[in-house]
Amino acid sequence: MEDSIALGKLVIITGMSGAGKTIAVQSLEDLGYFCVDNLPPVLIPKFAELIEQSKGKIGKVALVIDLRGREFFTALSESLKYLKENRTLNYEILFLDATDSVLVQRYKESRRLHPLATGGLPLDGIHAERRLLEELKGVATQIIDTSSLKPVQLKEKIASRFNSSDKRGLSVNITSFGFKYGVPIDADLIFDVRFLPNPHYIDTLRPNTGMDQDVYDYVMKWPETNQFLTKLLDMLHFLIPQYEKEGKSQVVVGIGCTGGKHRSVAIAEFLGKTLGASETENIRVSHRDYERDRH
Repeated sequence: MEDSIALGKLVIITGMSGAGKTIAVQSLEDLGYFCVDNLPPVLIPKFAELIEQSKGKIGKVALVIDLRGREFFTALSESLKYLKENRTLNYEILFLDATDSVLVQRYKESRRLHPLATGGLPLDGIHAERRLLEELKGVATQIIDTSSLKPVQLKEKIASRFNSSDKRGLSVNITSFGFKYGVPIDADLIFDVRFLPNPHYIDTLRPNTGMDQDVYDYVMKWPETNQFLTKLLDMLHFLIPQYEKEGKSQVVVGIGCTGGKHRSVAIAEFLGKTLGASETENIRVSHRDYERDRH
C-alpha cells in the first residue's frame, strides 16, 4: 500500500504558444492537481523528488513548460530521461497543438507578440517554435489539437481524459473527419476510406450521417468494406499493445472521408463498438465534421 501511495502522478504540459496551455493547467487544477506554471526544465528532477518524498501528500502535479523559459528548454530531454531511468514517479507529457492559421488568428485577436517572432510576424515565430518542439511532440503521451475547440470544450476534453487516466489500459480515441476540412493534427494513425461507395450520391441518404442506421448499413454492405475492416482490425490489434508497451497513455485513430459525414462516421462507429468489446475498456468515439454542412 505504501508503494502505491508514493508513486504519485506528474503531468508535463507543453506545446505551441497560443494552443491553450493556460486553459489546460486551469482544468487540471480543477481536477485536484497541484500546478506550477513556467517551471524551468532543469528543476523537474528535484520536483519529482519532492513529490516522492511527500509520501502521497502531493499526489497529482501538473507542470507547465513553455518558451518563456527557452534558455532552459534544451535541458528538458535530459530531465525526462532522468525521470524515466531513476524515478518511480508516473509521468505524462500533454502536448497542445493547433494549425498555423488558427494560431496566427489567436495572436491577432490577443494583440500579443509571439515569443520567437523577432521580426514581429507571428507566423515566423510559429514556424520557429514548431521546429523547436518537433522532437518533444514525438515523445508526448497525449496530444490535443485545439484548432476547433472552444475553451469550454478543451476543459471538457482534458477532464474526460485525465479523470479516466488512472484506469488500466490504453485509451483509444477514434475520430472521424473530412479531408476537405484538413487532417486532425493530433492523430497518431490516419486511415482514408474515400475508396468506399459514397452515400452522398444517394438522395435518401445524403441528409443523414453514418450514425443513422440506413447510412451505416449502406456503408457496411460492400465486400470491400468488410475486407478493409478485417485488415484494419488485425492491424489495430497488433499496434495497440505495442503503443501501450512503449508507454503511451492514448492513441488517436483518425478515419477520414471527403466530408466527414457518412463513410468515416460509420467506420468509426463500427471500430468503437468492436474494439470496445474486445480490445480495451477505454474507447472513445468522436465525429469532428459530421455536422459541418448544416451550418
